[in-house]
Amino acid sequence: MNWFDWFDFVRVRDGRRSRRASSWDTAGGNRDRLSLAEGDKCTLLDVEGPGCITHIWFTLHSISPCYLRTALLKMYWDGETEPSVLVPVGDFFGVGHGETTNYASLPMVMAARDGAGLNCYLPMPFSNGARIEVEHEMGSDLRLYYNIDYELWDAPPDGLGRLHACWRRENPTDGIEEPAQMADATYKAGGVNLSDEGNYLIMEAEGEGQYIGCNLNIHALRRGKGGTNWYGEGDEMIFIDDDNEGERWPPTMHGTGTEDYFNTAWAPDEKFVSPFFGLTKPGGYYFSGFISWYRWHLLDPVRFSRSIRVSIEHGHANRRSDDFSSTAYWYQLEPHKPFGILPVEARIPRADFPELDPPE
Repeated sequence: MNWFDWFDFVRVRDGRRSRRASSWDTAGGNRDRLSLAEGDKCTLLDVEGPGCITHIWFTLHSISPCYLRTALLKMYWDGETEPSVLVPVGDFFGVGHGETTNYASLPMVMAARDGAGLNCYLPMPFSNGARIEVEHEMGSDLRLYYNIDYELWDAPPDGLGRLHACWRRENPTDGIEEPAQMADATYKAGGVNLSDEGNYLIMEAEGEGQYIGCNLNIHALRRGKGGTNWYGEGDEMIFIDDDNEGERWPPTMHGTGTEDYFNTAWAPDEKFVSPFFGLTKPGGYYFSGFISWYRWHLLDPVRFSRSIRVSIEHGHANRRSDDFSSTAYWYQLEPHKPFGILPVEARIPRADFPELDPPE
């Protein structure tokens, strides 16, 4: 890699022109926003020819709860009819549960106030047009402010993948039955798993490209009997190009546990953020409530030539039944295998297992 590839602002290049689409008040006032009623869909960007989106900034608000989950972000490249990005707005910018928090990673930032400034710096190249839409599927009116910075190119370079992002949820995951006499330690560490059957699926794709990361959001639903109520110990498993001729074992890449995949250790319970990984929501007392992780593979992309499948256990040997959701990000050459998203009613965060308060 050339040193100047990291500092593209040093190069002076012909054939690139900077542009912006935004919600500025074209009447000259200060109502620099869009207002979307329930069911409205709005096109934020629709541009032809080759180019690249370089930065997206959003902030949005509604009096309805969970609007960050009920508003959908859709991105289409090169005239395609199936979106390459199909994710709830809040989750796309790195944190789930319909919430925000101040944090900064290299490509995604939730900035003050209280994480309401949503930023994405992932490059999004296109060769024959780009379209970005937001659809407000449920709730009171949504106010949306946005800037989308992009370049128009004379000609697209060869070999650039298109950004893809998908959202998934399993609520709850299919864990084991827990007899009354089963101790916490047995629940946490018992069992054997020599398959990814029953794992939580983060993403799967067909084609050629590279997986660059995910955020994983867990709402811990179990209350332990004493000792520990740690929700982790789930190994990540990545299967690349059907290396085993259709037999999904062993995975091409096999991890050692939930916090290990996210580059931390020993069941952390404090907030931590860094350029490539972090724990933005550590949960409450006794690992209760909302947990959110992120991991970026920007310097260690997971490359695939034909297919990829990324999954993670929900607890060791898939023994826990928690509410899991995730956003996966990857680049690939088109066409891509279409993916859908759960209906809006199935995306709403749970409220029946609140965060616990520590004893006084």
